[in-house]
Amino acid sequence: MATALRPIGHDDRLSVVDHLDELRTRLIISAVTLVVALGVCFWQNHPLLHLLNRPLEKSTPSAQKSGKGRLASVPASQTAQRAGVAEQLRGEQQLARSQTLPADQRAAHATIAAGLTTAAAALPKTVPKREPVTIGVGEPFTITFTVAFYFALLFSLPLLLYQAYAFVLPAFNPAEKRVALPVMLLAPLLFACGVVFAYFLVLPPAISFLQNFNDSSFDVLIQAKPYYTFEIYALLAVGLVFQLPLGLLALDRIGVINARFLINNWRYAVVIIAVIAAIMPGVDPVSTMLMMLPMLVLYGLSILLLLVADRRAPRELRASPFAFATDDEEDHDES
Repeated sequence: MATALRPIGHDDRLSVVDHLDELRTRLIISAVTLVVALGVCFWQNHPLLHLLNRPLEKSTPSAQKSGKGRLASVPASQTAQRAGVAEQLRGEQQLARSQTLPADQRAAHATIAAGLTTAAAALPKTVPKREPVTIGVGEPFTITFTVAFYFALLFSLPLLLYQAYAFVLPAFNPAEKRVALPVMLLAPLLFACGVVFAYFLVLPPAISFLQNFNDSSFDVLIQAKPYYTFEIYALLAVGLVFQLPLGLLALDRIGVINARFLINNWRYAVVIIAVIAAIMPGVDPVSTMLMMLPMLVLYGLSILLLLVADRRAPRELRASPFAFATDDEEDHDES
């Protein structure tokens, strides 16, 4: 059990049984961590579901903005009741002002109008919050459990990654470990940045556009399972996209590409980024453009990262047959 709490040294000699025992211990620790996190997340499922519902609550239907049409989130009975009270109130007010009626009848109509005014004030003036709907008998439980599981996986990710890193790191020598360790520590940080970026900047406009598109022709109801699936996949996809610098750095380390290659082929990179953004969750142009922008920025940052890495690369790596030659090396070879 103690070996699962720290990485094994590079010079340690372990048998196959010892490696399997270490792997089993680390898997048990990871499973226990995930189960505990799942229990806590399922216990606190209301705040988690509210967190996922916030982008939907902020997507104001266009019918509400213009004051036209019946909103899907307002029951038809309330809409009809509001219209009926307003029409009756106008009639009573006209009778109360009529000079052809006796004073006592005008007073009676004025009293009725005052009561209708009070009743109209008691009717809802704002549209209820938009929340997903469920249509199956077991959907509330299964959807809540699924959402809790994904949040538990996210919260326990640091310890799960540590167990994976601690099992793999002994295979690297000290020089390789100095390169691998910062990359492994940067990966969860970039993933978290991608998730935060998607939640605050991608999901709200994407959901608002998709739910309000041509909503005057549809009775828009948002089913819980597809809605949460869309959100979770979008968050995961953006989090993985933010790993782009690390992926390009890995290709640079094995000699497949370098910074000059990325600079010379930036036009192809823009086309590839546009295709990737188009096939990601959220097929609307708003989310596509919002996804392209950070990917282009990450591509530029990757070029800067590879420029620094190429300058610090060992001479034997730059001399690898798989590495691209630099301009200085080409001029030297020609001379």
